[in-house]
Amino acid sequence: MSPTNNLAPNSLSTANVETALQQDVDLNDNTATLQNALVQDSISHTNATNAAVKHSLQMQPKDVLNDAFGDISDLPIGTPQGQQTTRPFSAPNTTPDQVYASHTGTGKDTTATTGQTGAPKFNPKDDIYNPHTPDTDGFEETHFGYKKVKKADKQAKVADVFTSVAKKYDIMNDLMSFGIHRLWKRYAISLSGVRAGQHVLDIAGGTGDLAKAFSKEVGRSGSVVLSDINAAMLDVGRERLINAGCNNVDFVLANAETLAPFDDNSFDLLTISFGLRNVTDKDAALRAMHRVLKPGGRMLILEFSKPVFEPLSKAYDLYSFTALPLMGKLVAGDSESYQYLAESIRMHPDQNTLKQMMQAAGFVNCDYHNLTGGIVAVHRGFKQ
Repeated sequence: MSPTNNLAPNSLSTANVETALQQDVDLNDNTATLQNALVQDSISHTNATNAAVKHSLQMQPKDVLNDAFGDISDLPIGTPQGQQTTRPFSAPNTTPDQVYASHTGTGKDTTATTGQTGAPKFNPKDDIYNPHTPDTDGFEETHFGYKKVKKADKQAKVADVFTSVAKKYDIMNDLMSFGIHRLWKRYAISLSGVRAGQHVLDIAGGTGDLAKAFSKEVGRSGSVVLSDINAAMLDVGRERLINAGCNNVDFVLANAETLAPFDDNSFDLLTISFGLRNVTDKDAALRAMHRVLKPGGRMLILEFSKPVFEPLSKAYDLYSFTALPLMGKLVAGDSESYQYLAESIRMHPDQNTLKQMMQAAGFVNCDYHNLTGGIVAVHRGFKQ
């Protein structure tokens, strides 16, 4: 083939090339025009939707939430409350002091109960189902950290602490334990023996770490109840678990000393994680746990305990009473609450004492497992 024929395919006229390029330019222009039109249409649609929503909200009564959701007294007793939305602190036409007085009968002077004048810091719903009153306990005292307080007043004081720290609770747990609390909880779950289809109660479950794990383990045929006495903590746990898609979890305000909303022999597994030390009457709480557990059921208590090595104990004390309150002040804006938490750990029964208390409440085959040198222990017991 001649060289002239080899060059023929590349010898198209300049006019043809220019025509092809012009067609590409026109196509790009048309595409750009279409994209701009679609973007503008989307913006216009979004603006119209936002305007309609804003108008709809403006037409609704401002107190619609207060009317839509009842107070805690309106909820049926003995029935899991499910994904209840909690009511704002103040009811219409009442002061915070009046709301508090309606729950506690203390009148407007809350100083004796909360240690402060004026409105209490905590939500009055946190003092529900309190079995300790001046009528039942008189002037009998118990410990609140290293302080002595009336038994009737401790629940309200503990409520102050956890309402104050609820929003920063998970962050502070990571900081205080350097993330090791996640390993402690994972180990407790490994001892639970939880299976698909079982019913689990997580007492004082707070932000829902254990409940979230159990929700996955029990599956659709099982159920989990996240229970706490503190409404602020339960709110955080509810939001977290709903966002995680845990649709087999109920959320119940309940006092660990009575577990009044729950029937006898209701649960296959019962857990309480870092909550027992805050209970006013621990023996009563253990008896209540035994009551609601099914025969053959298992109870796990994950709690701070007594270090088994003296050098570790001294270092732990130094850390607890210096670093913890400082971190609480810097991160949560509350050093006093974390001072209480450090003190409450020291006032909690040691490993053997708690084991004996479990046996006295009716649990059998009780044992415990020290973690991190005894800083934390997992106690386990069964119901015959």
